[in-house]
Amino acid sequence: MIHNIAHGVQAFTSNAFLVDGDRTVLVDAGSNFDAVAHLREETDHLDAVVLTHTHPDHIGNLDAVCEAFDVEVWGYDSAHPVVDHAIADEENVTMGDRTFRALHTPGHKNDHLCFLSTDGEILFAGDLVFQNGGFGRTDLEEGDRDLLVQSIERLLAEADERLEALHVGHGPSVVDDPYRDIELAGQAARLY
Repeated sequence: MIHNIAHGVQAFTSNAFLVDGDRTVLVDAGSNFDAVAHLREETDHLDAVVLTHTHPDHIGNLDAVCEAFDVEVWGYDSAHPVVDHAIADEENVTMGDRTFRALHTPGHKNDHLCFLSTDGEILFAGDLVFQNGGFGRTDLEEGDRDLLVQSIERLLAEADERLEALHVGHGPSVVDDPYRDIELAGQAARLY
């Protein structure tokens, strides 16, 4: 089961996905809302927090979540003060009842990761791509449009039409032909 605990929150935040199962994981912690209370409505146990990247809107609730659930944080850059354990490019990560392959996808931020399930059905895309061909900002520190385009192209090469669910950092998840939304994002990022 995958549940966005930030759904309906009116504050500026990223999505924060609770992935329940054998290894219960929170993908990104969001910010500016009581993530602990939202998590407690769904679970009394959390095994880890896994980060797509370390922009403030994705990690603002991290301290409260880690303290409440006594969990550690996994992300790409273990030199970042909030990351306890590094996830290498192409490393397998168990979330819920599935195995996901981490894909280092810079362009929006240098430490950005996407997570594609090994069966190809589920993708956590962070702020790389969004619904309807949206793509991550590159005007922030560490943003790089050429790198972003390369990262989207990598995602297109790794995923395929088996993809059933695209869980993004902002906005709704895509469950209707999500691979097409990645293709549109690649086209838009090259044009604009």
